[in-house]
Order: sequence, then structure tokens, then C-alpha cells
Amino acid sequence: MAPAALDPKPRRSRAPGRRTPDQGPAAKRAAIPAFALYGEPPQPGQELLHIEEVQSRSRLYHWEIEPHVHQGLYQVLWLHAGKAQVWLDEQRETAEGPVAIVVPPGVVHGFRFAPDTDGLVLTLSARFLVEGDFQSVGNAFRSLFSAPGLLRFGASAPVAVRLDALLQELAVEFGAPGSTQSPVAGWLARAVIWRLAQARALGGDTQTAHPHQALFTRFLLLVEEKFLDHWPLERYASRLGLSTARLNRLVRARSGRSALELVHERLTREACRRLVYIAAPAASLASELGFEDPAYFSRFFKRRTGLSPQRWRQAHRTAE
Repeated sequence: MAPAALDPKPRRSRAPGRRTPDQGPAAKRAAIPAFALYGEPPQPGQELLHIEEVQSRSRLYHWEIEPHVHQGLYQVLWLHAGKAQVWLDEQRETAEGPVAIVVPPGVVHGFRFAPDTDGLVLTLSARFLVEGDFQSVGNAFRSLFSAPGLLRFGASAPVAVRLDALLQELAVEFGAPGSTQSPVAGWLARAVIWRLAQARALGGDTQTAHPHQALFTRFLLLVEEKFLDHWPLERYASRLGLSTARLNRLVRARSGRSALELVHERLTREACRRLVYIAAPAASLASELGFEDPAYFSRFFKRRTGLSPQRWRQAHRTAE
């Protein structure tokens, strides 16, 4: 059965924002709402892997998702079947499944779906993907999210079939009991990003690269590579060919935080992990984390978490 045709006439929006998609994202960005997941308040710095059916949220808003932005979150909207009008910054496209819509953070995007459109929305924080297998996944991640765009596929194309199967399996895994303790969802998400990055490299992308997004992603990957070396912010900026002030403006526009805050968040997360999984004294872990003075590490950690390393480890073990 063919998907329902899109209504060419704009209807009054019922979504949380104040403008309909027909007004487009060219209006003042200060008026564009920012969400974590659509309709939910943003949570700067969150670590996130989330996947849901297009219908689960779009039905609530009568198949219209107003132009909005995400700070620090990356999305892939996979349309298996159906049509949608798509807004990506100043560009307006018509998408028909199978198609992947790539949305980096800070990109204004909105949709009007044909009723009963079938698809999935994958939402990720950058840190989720760049931590760990840096070379393989990090480079694919950077390539895929270098710019917003549409990746179109033939309905029977092998890559579309594989992508659909991976995303469906990811959705099942995400909804399974105890999935938050399982690494399987993460593996599947990485496989999706890898496949999409390969598809983008082979062509089919309708957008040109967005230099600001590419720089932000390069910064995230550089932080992942060098945060244990305690690089000063000036060195990150120099490696990216930027001034420190420009780097801060770039990172704040894309994530809602300063560049130094992002680096400190990454270092704090690593400290928390090692305190839980490595039974070494906190002073020894401080050295592994690049702190020459254990007392300074303790002050840094307490300022970030509200607890000393020893108290944080004890509290976590008590909770376990």
C-alpha cells in the first residue's frame, strides 16, 4: 500500500514550539526550541543512547515535528517506508523511504510526516560513540556527522536491507529488560554508524559539509585522544587551527558548555569508571589519570561530583 500523500497546506502546529515547519528555520534562532528528545527538556552533558519508532512520538503531534535543535546530541532518522517533508537548517527536502536523515547537534530540523510513516529515530551523545574504539568508530562517526543530509537508498539495495535489520535489532535490544547493563545495544549502534558512514562516503548525500560541525566533531575526537595528557585549551585550539576564544564559542554553540567543561567532564567520567572497576588506591588512580598531586585530584573530583574519590567509591559500592 502506498504511503498517504502529504498535505500541501500548512496546518496549525500542535507541537511544543511556537512555529509551524512552513515558517522554516530561517527565523531567529533564539525562538527555536531546544530539546533532548523532542518535547523533553534538554540535559546538557548527558550520555545517551535512545531509539524509538517514528510513530510513537509523531502521532502525539499529529505527524508534525516543529523546527528545533539538540545540544550535544546526534540523531539518525531512518524512514523504512513513507514520506516526510524535512527541514535541515535552511534546506527543505522531500524524503521517501528508505532514507536516512542525518542530524548533527545544533542543526535546526523539523518534519512533517505522512500518516503512518514507518521508521526509527536513533539518538546518541557524541561521547557514547567516540569513547573506546577510537580509530574505527570515531572516524566513521566524524565522517557521517560532518554535515546534515539525506542518504537515499533503493528499496531493495543490500545496504538498506542491512541497515533496516540492524536498526530493528537495536530497537528490540534497547527495549529488552536489563538492556542498560548490556553492551549489545552499543555494539549495534556502532554498526549502524559504520554502515551509514560507508554509504555517505560512496555518495547519495544531498548536503555539503558544515565546517562548524566538522570542527566540533574533530574537537570531541581530539579530547578523546588527549584528555589523559591534560592538554591546555590553547593546545586543542592550536591543533584545530583556532583561537581559544573561537574554540569556546564553537563548543558552546554546539553543546551548551565551554570547551574546558567538556574536557573536565570526560576526565571526571574516566575517574568514576576507574574508581568503580579498578581496585587500586585513589592516589594510584590519580597518577594514571595524569594528576601529579593526589590531593589536587581529590579536590578536582570533589568539585565535580560533590564527594571525595574514596566517598564516591564507597557510595557506589553501597548502592551496588
